[in-house]
Amino acid sequence: MGNPQDRYAIVHIGGTNGKGSVATLVYETLRGAGFRVGLYTSPHLVDATERVVVNGKPISKDAFAAWTNALHSEIEATGASHFEAITAIAFADFAARHVDIAVVEVGLGGRLDSTNVVDPVVTAVTNVGNDHEEFLGTDLERVAWEKASIAKTGIPFVIGEENQTLCHALLQRAEGLGGVPCTVQRGVRYEGAMALAGAHQRRNAAVAAEVLNVLPAVFEVSAGDVARGFARASVPGRFDWRGKWILDVAHNEASMGALTALIRDSGPPRPIHVVFGALNDKPVAALLKSVAAVADRIWVTVPPSAPSERAVQPHQLAGAVSEDILVEPRFDRALRDAEVGAGTVVVTGSFYTVGDAMARLPGFVPFG
Repeated sequence: MGNPQDRYAIVHIGGTNGKGSVATLVYETLRGAGFRVGLYTSPHLVDATERVVVNGKPISKDAFAAWTNALHSEIEATGASHFEAITAIAFADFAARHVDIAVVEVGLGGRLDSTNVVDPVVTAVTNVGNDHEEFLGTDLERVAWEKASIAKTGIPFVIGEENQTLCHALLQRAEGLGGVPCTVQRGVRYEGAMALAGAHQRRNAAVAAEVLNVLPAVFEVSAGDVARGFARASVPGRFDWRGKWILDVAHNEASMGALTALIRDSGPPRPIHVVFGALNDKPVAALLKSVAAVADRIWVTVPPSAPSERAVQPHQLAGAVSEDILVEPRFDRALRDAEVGAGTVVVTGSFYTVGDAMARLPGFVPFG
């Protein structure tokens, strides 16, 4: 394809949690400052075109189909994965739409991620936690090493991790690759107005502010640009509260903890009914225990879009079922039943669960 990713500047952002939010905060600030900006995130919620956005406009379905047709033989010849193919399409689309700069979110890990072919102007890792353990393992220092492997020689490497041991692991790996570490100090939070809710988002914003601060001079933004961008930036499916529905893609212990804290702090109308669907590689019992602390009743269901071999099935939940935790495999029925008598319905557990709910609930479209 002629390396289309080399035709514009790139900010490369990894981490276990918050990387999509940090990417969006950086993107919105640069866009508001007058640059033409691409945003590549994953996974999508309803439609794959959500992943590839330029100045607020997702790649068109026609363009996505055209790129897929043009690359079909190469995809088959190389055995490229779904994510590898979409990454190539994203980079080509950004070049075709003449972006000045693109903000690219790591898909998984860092060292071996498809996005790590880029030559960025800034790299960042938001934090390090347990997720995708079947690929990354459970040793968090090793996970940090993998994630920090997006560092590049002479390029700023922003570290958002607050745990001293893991921060040191990120720092060591980045320095070993010639990166220039910039650590966001523990406890630092962005204090301005934000559309994104929660203390964890204020930490994400502090990381995003440092990313913007170390960009090359040609992409310099003002304090006003940052304030306006952070006040505007929103991410579908992250404490996405509309009417009686709250949709959140929390799918690991850290993100579920952040969601439950937000529910406690924001005090949505009770009773709180939860629709929960997860993948079988996640700590389902721990996730249910966490959300149960703020829920009056939970419906465990199976999101239709999730691969059947990966979705948690009813028979796997025998130990978790109780008076307040019901199993309803039929997704549409679970949504309907949970809404009855609820003050608030929280839909969570995976991107699949939230995406399937978005596709069914009026007003919950990621774009437009």
